[in-house]
This record gives sequence, C-alpha cells and structure tokens, in this order.
Amino acid sequence: MTKRAKHPVRTTEKSLRIIAELNQLGEARVTTLANELEMGKSAVHNHLSTLEKHGYVVKDPETKTYRLSLKFLDIGGQIRSQRDVYKVAEPKVEELAEESGELVHLVVEEDGKGVYLCRSKGERAVELDTYIGCRHHMHSTAFGKAILSRLPTDRVDAIIDQHGLPQVTPRTITSREELFEELERTRERGFAVDDEERLEGLRCIAAPIKFDSDVIGAISVSGPTARIDDDWESNEFVSELQRTVNVIELNKYNV
Repeated sequence: MTKRAKHPVRTTEKSLRIIAELNQLGEARVTTLANELEMGKSAVHNHLSTLEKHGYVVKDPETKTYRLSLKFLDIGGQIRSQRDVYKVAEPKVEELAEESGELVHLVVEEDGKGVYLCRSKGERAVELDTYIGCRHHMHSTAFGKAILSRLPTDRVDAIIDQHGLPQVTPRTITSREELFEELERTRERGFAVDDEERLEGLRCIAAPIKFDSDVIGAISVSGPTARIDDDWESNEFVSELQRTVNVIELNKYNV
C-alpha cells in the first residue's frame, strides 16, 4: 500500500519522479526521461534545469546526459551523522567485524523497511548486495525481525499492510501468522535469525538495539551457511553480537 499525500504538489511529484528515474538509469538524456516517464520533453528539461541550478543533477556537456549529483551523498552523510545510534555504534560495528571476520551491518527502520547506516567487512566476509542507504524488507532479514520483535503489534501489522510479505527465497516467511510466531521466538531468545530467507547460502544473526525502552536499530552478522551454524543457542557469533549490543546501549549516555 502506497502512502498518499492529502494535498500533493504535482510539480514536486514530477521532480521526484525524474530523480527516481535518474537513480535507476544512472544517467539519461531528456528524450529518454520523457519517454520513460511519459512526460513532455520541455517539462522534463525545465525540471532538470531547476535541479541542475540547485546542484542536485549534473549535465555532461558532451553527451547531453544528466545524472544525480553527489549532493545527495552530502545530505545523506549529514543525516546519518545526526543519528545517535550511528555515533555510538559505528566503531563497535568495525570491532565486531574484525573479531568475527564476517560482514556486520547497523540497520534502522524507516517507513517500514530496514535502512543500512553502516557496514564493515571482516577478513573472511562475503560480498553482498548491500550498501549504505539501501533498503530491504523487514520480514526476510534477521535485522528486520530483530526490530519488528520490539515494535507494538499494531505497528507490525501496519508495516505488513504497507509492504506485504513478498517471497525472496523458498525459505522466506510469507504468512502473517508464521511471522508473528517467529517474532515471539525472537523475543524469547533475544536475537533474530535469517536462515537463507533473503539470500540462499547465507545466514544472518541480529540483535535489537534499545535506548531506554525504544528500539532504535539492530546489529547483524552475516556469513555463508558453511561458517554460521544453525545451532543458534551454541552459535559462537551470538555471544559476540550480544556483547556488542550491550556496550552500544550503555554508551548511549556518552552521546
């Protein structure tokens, strides 16, 4: 279910559509954007010229193509640095990656999806399709289930209504009832698991981060099934993960 603005500004919506399309294409000429978005060429050109004036797009004078500028990176970096959880957790993410040798992520929830705030690779870490700022569904990831397990039931229901429970691999949870059962198990053991639910051959363990009584994110450790055992209670990464989260939660007083 897509959110609807009560009084949408059409001009703003058109600019945002152009930004989204450029993000998908990487770069494009006016004609390409006009065809893809079913907009007039002059209208597209006007929007691009305005965005270029304010530094949000860059035009290549030789190819006449437009691309998004690094101003978005500047804005994103500032937004990330303002998050208390990032200030406290970022060095601990690096430490955990070094200790575990695997890939470690710090993730927060926004608009019902998990957003990656930082990542760090240990010496044995696999390369995944994750990057700072990318978003993933919550139900198919360990970090998502860690966060969902600490949210009120009505909020979880609202997220499911908004984004659904799409199947990503044969092991993905696609039933609301099954998801709530998994969230209950997550609360009981204190950590969440992703057993090849987002990517076949990959397992992930995650624990929620709470500042006072509010869940503000999660830390996850990901690795191949050959290295991350599915005997969760004796898994060596669980204790390392929980120690890291405990330190982060205590360090919130230093922000």
